[in-house]
Amino acid sequence: MKKLFFSLFFAILATIGLYAQQISVVSPGGATSLYRTLQEAFEGADPGSVIYLPGGTFSIPQLSITKKLTIFGIGHNSYSEENVDGCTVINGNLRFANGTNGSSVMGCYITGAVVIGADRATVNDFLLKYCNIGELNVNDPCLGTVINQNYIRGKVDFCNSSEIVYTYNISTPINNCNGGTIRNNIFIYNDAPFGNVNNSIIKDNIMISTMDSEDGSEGSFNNNQVFGNMRKIDWDADPNMIKIDANWDDVFVNYNSGAVSPVSDFHFKGDYKQYESQVGVYAGGVDFDKQLAPVPYIVAKHVDEQTDASGKLNVKIRVKAGQ
Repeated sequence: MKKLFFSLFFAILATIGLYAQQISVVSPGGATSLYRTLQEAFEGADPGSVIYLPGGTFSIPQLSITKKLTIFGIGHNSYSEENVDGCTVINGNLRFANGTNGSSVMGCYITGAVVIGADRATVNDFLLKYCNIGELNVNDPCLGTVINQNYIRGKVDFCNSSEIVYTYNISTPINNCNGGTIRNNIFIYNDAPFGNVNNSIIKDNIMISTMDSEDGSEGSFNNNQVFGNMRKIDWDADPNMIKIDANWDDVFVNYNSGAVSPVSDFHFKGDYKQYESQVGVYAGGVDFDKQLAPVPYIVAKHVDEQTDASGKLNVKIRVKAGQ
């Protein structure tokens, strides 16, 4: 990680004052290449490369990625006060097909979907973390998928994939999961938090119905281990459930009509603060609000408009590392 930090740090320095929104690609051997578009970066990257996206918007055509890549954005939350370059936005869908085992995406706002196993491929050991995405689709069979600390605004469909680890996310309901670990999430929905979920561990989640009339699941719901979840409606599947007899506005700092958005604030308040260490995205000491990938980001910078008398350009920046 230290080697990656310095490779990306010098890539940042190389782009200041040259071209806006340069994309840095660090090869497995440590060499850094610069690209102007995301498509060029994907095409030019060697398998196993790290792609660093600064603040800005990057459009991606409808193509499938066919090599292992680690994609780091600077963060998805435009409300973060530290990163002076703003958030990283990918405009389009990220589709991971054959050859992308072990890939990961962190620190990006994605307008469309992340598709793991595109074109009916098997993609194992994928990591999605610190992102805000429009939709998530994991095709069967894709093993060892880890979805951790994200906002997922639209449909979540695992297509009966197994070995899914889905933890510390704020999202819409999960559909078609067979043999997953579903823990410490906040689910926001109209009818039910799960659709066709079987053989899974479902623990310490907060289930928020915007309708206040709900069932536990739609479709099949068999052989699950269910305990310690929070909701307002009784649920026979969870004998150790924490039941809330209050409006969600009274429970959370900023319920925000249940929006899957960083503007919402699902910290507990008042008498309900005791539950923050037990259920939801803040339990276990997770700093869910930070949402920064483990890469350097600029917290302050100054670039003179022109060179001095000796032809030198004065550049001052201050950089911190993410989590």
